[in-house]
Amino acid sequence: MTQAELIDRDMSALADELRAKGAPFAIATVVRTIGATAAKPGAKALLTADGTIQKGWIGGGCVRSALTKAAKRCLAKGGPQLISLHPQDVLAEKGVKAGDDIDGVHFARNGCPSKGSMDVFIEPVLPAPELLIFGASPVAQSLAAMAIPFRWSVQDAEPTAPAIPLPTGARRMVVVASQGKDDAACLSTALNSGAEFVAFVGSRRKFAALSERLIAAGADPQKLAQVQAPAGLAIDAVTPEEIALSILAQLTQVRRKNHRSDEASNE
Repeated sequence: MTQAELIDRDMSALADELRAKGAPFAIATVVRTIGATAAKPGAKALLTADGTIQKGWIGGGCVRSALTKAAKRCLAKGGPQLISLHPQDVLAEKGVKAGDDIDGVHFARNGCPSKGSMDVFIEPVLPAPELLIFGASPVAQSLAAMAIPFRWSVQDAEPTAPAIPLPTGARRMVVVASQGKDDAACLSTALNSGAEFVAFVGSRRKFAALSERLIAAGADPQKLAQVQAPAGLAIDAVTPEEIALSILAQLTQVRRKNHRSDEASNE
C-alpha cells in the first residue's frame, strides 16, 4: 500500500468519525502547481472547524495560514472555494492583492521560499441542518416525517429545555407547532435557541397575542418581529400534511437562499 493510499484511508476514517459526531470539517485538494512547490497536484488534507490540519499534507507552514483562513471561511459560508496562492511578486504581476475574490477565485499570498504557486480546492463538509420542532400536533408529526428524506436532522424540542450550542458552520431552524399546548413556553425557548429562522404554526392574531404576553414577560421584541407567522409558504394549505408541506418548502427556501445567491454572483 502506497503512502497516498494510507493517507486516504486514514482521512476517510477520520471523516466518517466526524460525520458521525455531526462535526463540520473541510477537505483541501491541490489541483494545480506552478514552479517549485512542496505539495503536488492530488495532495489532500482534512481540516477541522478551527482550520487545523488533522490528516493529510498539503505543504509547509508558509501556506497553512492561508489554508486555515480559507477553510474557516468556507465552513462559515457553507460553500466550496478555489484558493490561488502566489508569491507577492506574482500577485503584483497579475494585478491582484491577497484577499481579492475574482471570478470565484480567492487569491492569497504564498510566503514559501520556493516561490511556487498552487491552486487548492477547499470543500466544506457540513452536518445536516438541524430542525427543531416544538409540539406533537399533526402538523409537527407530518413535518418531521417529511423533512428526514430531505436531509434535515430532525429533533423533538422541549418547551423548557435550552438548545445545545451549534458548532461552527452548523445551521438550526425552528418550527413551533405546539398548537395550543405550552405555546408561550415553546415560543420563548425557540427565540433563545440560536436558530437562524423561527416559524410559528398559527394565525397572525394568535401570534400577536402571544407576542404581547412574551414582551410583557421580558422577551426581545426584535426577535419576535423576525418570527415567520403563520409558518409556511402561501399555497392555500388546509390539511396537516399540506401545511407541513408548505412549511418544508419555506425551510428549503431559507436553506438554499445563499446557495442561489452565490451561483448568481458567479454567472
